[in-house]
Amino acid sequence: MRRVVVAAAVGVMAQTAYAADMPDYGPLRGALVETPRVINWEGFYVGAQGGYGTSDMNFTNATNDIASNLLANTVVESQMAVSSWPVLGKTSSHGQGWGAFVGYNSQWDDVVLGVEANYMHGSFGGSAIGSMGRRINYNNVVYDATYTSAAAITVNDVGSARLRAGYAFGSFLPYAFIGGSLGQADIVRTATITGSEGGRTVTPLSATQVQNGHFIYGYAGGLGMDMMIYRGLFLRAEWEYLKFAAPVDTSVSTVRAGLGYKF
Repeated sequence: MRRVVVAAAVGVMAQTAYAADMPDYGPLRGALVETPRVINWEGFYVGAQGGYGTSDMNFTNATNDIASNLLANTVVESQMAVSSWPVLGKTSSHGQGWGAFVGYNSQWDDVVLGVEANYMHGSFGGSAIGSMGRRINYNNVVYDATYTSAAAITVNDVGSARLRAGYAFGSFLPYAFIGGSLGQADIVRTATITGSEGGRTVTPLSATQVQNGHFIYGYAGGLGMDMMIYRGLFLRAEWEYLKFAAPVDTSVSTVRAGLGYKF
């Protein structure tokens, strides 16, 4: 019995020594921790997109400058301030478009920073028309004035130059961006003043200003998500807000879907 025990002990010691001399070869021993796959977002990328959105226009002061020029040095302007009347108001409309984007990402571990140029061609904008009238007695003379205004804006092209910041996890890259907005719009504004002085009808005053292909600009911001699907090919979902400084106070907010490729 003693011989069996001794033989078993020697065998265990020999096996332990052999195992200690074996190389640390993962496939044989099995990996204890699996390293997660890291998506490489760094580099240039391009893509195409389509979107649907809302245009918000504030026409309140859209024709004030035209009316002011028409009524320069008149009693109704000096006493009634006709050109400042809030003839028009706010309105919204819906539109859609399609476009493209191109950019470059730099990546540090999971943090992704980049720059991007984004463009969309579509039909955004709206129109408004309104009228107001008042009467005053000035120096024993009765003055009547009616101010009629019409304005319209059609934004055919919108774009943004962006700075992006995102955080990658798995195949997803959620991001936020800020930047400048650019656009091209067709703008038509008309102001017409009619009235009477001391019971006598005066000649109507009217002027129209047309600006086709007018350059507009402002600021941009939004949120989005890129999802890598296969070897550089990725899907995009995004919301973008564009604010423009223009003769008609205008903003365009769109939701978009896109397909891109990172080189």
